[in-house]
Amino acid sequence: MRFMLLTLAAIVPFADAPAFAAGNASHGAVIFQRCVMCHSAEKNGGNGLGPNLFAVAGRKAASLPDFCYSPALKNAKIAWSDDKLKAWVSGPARLVPGNRMAFPGLTNPSDADDVIAYLHTKR
Repeated sequence: MRFMLLTLAAIVPFADAPAFAAGNASHGAVIFQRCVMCHSAEKNGGNGLGPNLFAVAGRKAASLPDFCYSPALKNAKIAWSDDKLKAWVSGPARLVPGNRMAFPGLTNPSDADDVIAYLHTKR
């Protein structure tokens, strides 16, 4: 019984850990510096050329009321799951053809994982 309690005590602190544990959030913050010319990821940070990405994980795409999204993204009707975020940062035009984001995508899959892990810290 004591072993079970100690095991449970070791697991419970991680129950609220981000769903996307594959990446390194610290390295993701470095990679995200490529994004800051267009995006903020700070609470109440406002929009730039692209929408604010604070709390983007789990949010419906094209859902911020104060940003003018492309018709392609509005019509995509996707939610930003980890899989969709990875597909987006790896190639926005492949995920949603006709969107306005000019970024070609990250070519290194681990960089994409790291950016997603970083975005999970922004809640």
